[in-house]
Amino acid sequence: MKKISPSLTLLALAINAFAIGSTEFISVGLMPMIVNTFNISLSQAGLTVSLYALGVTVGAPLLTILTGTWNRKTLMVSIMGLFILGNLLSAFAPTFLLLLVGRVLASLAHGIFMSISTVIAADVVRPEKRASAIALMFTGLTVATVIGVPLGTFIGQHSNWHMSFVFIVVIGLIGLIATSILVPKGLPIPGKINLSGLARIFTNKSILMSLFITAFGYGGTFAAYTYLTPILEGTFRFSASTVVIILVAYGVMVAIGNSLGGHLANKNILPALQKMFAALALSLLFLFISASLASQPLGLIATLLLGLFAFMNVPGLQLYVVQLAEKFTPKDITLVSAFNIAAFNVGITLGSFVGGQISKGSSVVFTPLGGIIIILIAMFLIRLAQKDQASKL
Repeated sequence: MKKISPSLTLLALAINAFAIGSTEFISVGLMPMIVNTFNISLSQAGLTVSLYALGVTVGAPLLTILTGTWNRKTLMVSIMGLFILGNLLSAFAPTFLLLLVGRVLASLAHGIFMSISTVIAADVVRPEKRASAIALMFTGLTVATVIGVPLGTFIGQHSNWHMSFVFIVVIGLIGLIATSILVPKGLPIPGKINLSGLARIFTNKSILMSLFITAFGYGGTFAAYTYLTPILEGTFRFSASTVVIILVAYGVMVAIGNSLGGHLANKNILPALQKMFAALALSLLFLFISASLASQPLGLIATLLLGLFAFMNVPGLQLYVVQLAEKFTPKDITLVSAFNIAAFNVGITLGSFVGGQISKGSSVVFTPLGGIIIILIAMFLIRLAQKDQASKL
């Protein structure tokens, strides 16, 4: 049997990542339409983001533990099948409750995919190529931000939001076919995960602190980002078609920020993260000031700056927790990675919940302030981690 090229396997993973990345944030662009369809409040519509994140939070570690003995290719095919099922339910949901159920099903697929796809990417290439392979796989997520979410929003605006989920189902089917053909059968199987690793992870102060840093540092953005479309349309008075263009530009800035963040975090991760969080807090403050003034030019600049700094911290947060796992719990690196994925989504849940409460109690204009408070907590935790490191030298 002809050996599958690692590049083709990485392509299949990137396609799946594109589909999953698109569905994660698609409801951000569709939120005004969902509000109108089901006659619900904006904070209720925000559950499409926060419950999705909660599903990833639970799904990443739980399904990683339960599927440790599964063949990796079989698991990947099953993941994409669950993903397609969840989005089909969302696409044709007659009630808001069923839409939420569909979102949760898709989120479970998301959690386990992110947990194992990086391991697969690393397994199919030579050791010296592993970092590049993982970066290539994550390109699918970046492209989703640049193209998938704005395109899905565009489709929803020019037909209805149901068709946006149909679009994601089609991408998921392409990913499923690519997985069936391009992911090799004989990948290493981790085996049954030793639950004693849970004790090792959660009794390690450094790893536990890193998970909290991930949750607060990543989550602060979502107090405002979850409600970005209502802010752009309702506060800055941009037209729906202009919002799509702005979301594309936002995605481009995210891609630039991710690249810069990876470069900056190569050395001295914690100081680099501290600077990134400070820049993110300032960009949220600028967004609040711009929204308070209802200035379109300032609003556009503020949105682009938010895109630049919003996810710049992701490579550093991922690298930091893996380095800690290699140092303190080398037997549990996969499980630590799964919990870090969960921590990212705890952050999304926290941020979108805070933003929802602020928008319900006052106005979406004030959501960036909630994000700033969350990020300041992350900066405080980094300072504690730095002091802990210094005390051990």
